[in-house]
Amino acid sequence: MNAPDQRRYDADVVIVGGGFMGAATAFFLRQRGRSVILLERGLVGQQASGVNFGNVRRQGRFLPQLPLANRSRAIWGRLPELLGEDVEFLPSGHVRLCYDPVHLDALEEYAKAARQLGLDLELLSQQTVRKRFPYLTHEVAGASYAPVDGHANPRLAAPAFARAAVRAGAKVIENTEIAAVEKDGEDFRATATDGRIFRAPAMLITAGAWGSLLSEQFGEAVPIVARGPQMSVTEPIPYKMREVFGVMTKIEREVVYCRQIPRGNIIIGGSTRGPAFPDIRRAYALPTSTMTQMAEIRRLIPAFGRLNIIRTWSGIEGYMPDDRPIMGPSGKVSGLFYAFGFCGHGFQLGPGVGDVMAELIDTGSTTTPIEPFQMARFAVPVAVAGGVDE
Repeated sequence: MNAPDQRRYDADVVIVGGGFMGAATAFFLRQRGRSVILLERGLVGQQASGVNFGNVRRQGRFLPQLPLANRSRAIWGRLPELLGEDVEFLPSGHVRLCYDPVHLDALEEYAKAARQLGLDLELLSQQTVRKRFPYLTHEVAGASYAPVDGHANPRLAAPAFARAAVRAGAKVIENTEIAAVEKDGEDFRATATDGRIFRAPAMLITAGAWGSLLSEQFGEAVPIVARGPQMSVTEPIPYKMREVFGVMTKIEREVVYCRQIPRGNIIIGGSTRGPAFPDIRRAYALPTSTMTQMAEIRRLIPAFGRLNIIRTWSGIEGYMPDDRPIMGPSGKVSGLFYAFGFCGHGFQLGPGVGDVMAELIDTGSTTTPIEPFQMARFAVPVAVAGGVDE
């Protein structure tokens, strides 16, 4: 008999990309009894999943995304029980502020619509904001408050899911670069640069900003763009600010946001994004961005203007032109699934995406609507005899 090929690995599902989405899906697939191989070019959670702000917020999202965000929030509350680890999730409350009174109507309209989708928000008048948060600038015209949203440590979340998946029987393989993905008969095959082959009847691509490099091998390229979040953290001060604060300029965009961790440091982010280069796996924090963020923080919380920044960082995130992720089945290849391009707001969604994708792969459908995120919306029309076929 021929000896088994030691370079070949088989499972029910192969996941390419070891960020939050991939690690969470691997975990939930094991809960459903599916064997799974999770492949990561570097280390689990090393890219966008580990360098973001850590916002666990639902308010301000694209409204059709709220069912997914609600499902994810329910899982966030059970993580110690599910994973046996602490990812420093604090349901501290999330406050969206505006300076311009013209935005108050938008906050109210959003709150009404969100309530129909299971998210209850409290609208705060200018007077209530001043009373409840006296350290904020008097420029604030009003706010929207989500009492059970909060924040967590992005450096801990994806690795915790991966370790829990391994304990449940998943195979997580790091430092493995995939050169090619293809469908070979009934199975998918992922071939590593060192010659190892990973096969399964189902494949999920969760490769973030690199997702299109893999999806295009199945004829489904998408116009994804890589950008770098601009993040900074201050020296520690006494821990007093539990809520996460964000200043909105549009209903789905915040010009600056901040949170304090129990160790006392203030973590700061904003809508400014810097250069990112997936080919060399580098992104850069720009000094001008840090200065702009500090000016905005000083405007929001004047006392913070005296703090020193002790570290800045960036990472590589994937952005779609409509600011919506790719999530769901392939539009062309049976058994192929995608979850990437979360446009800088995927952290809160991570557990929910993993649960939904595991359900979809396992059963062929999901109880949470994800139609607005289908790959098929980027299908390129192909000219055929008699007209145009999509």
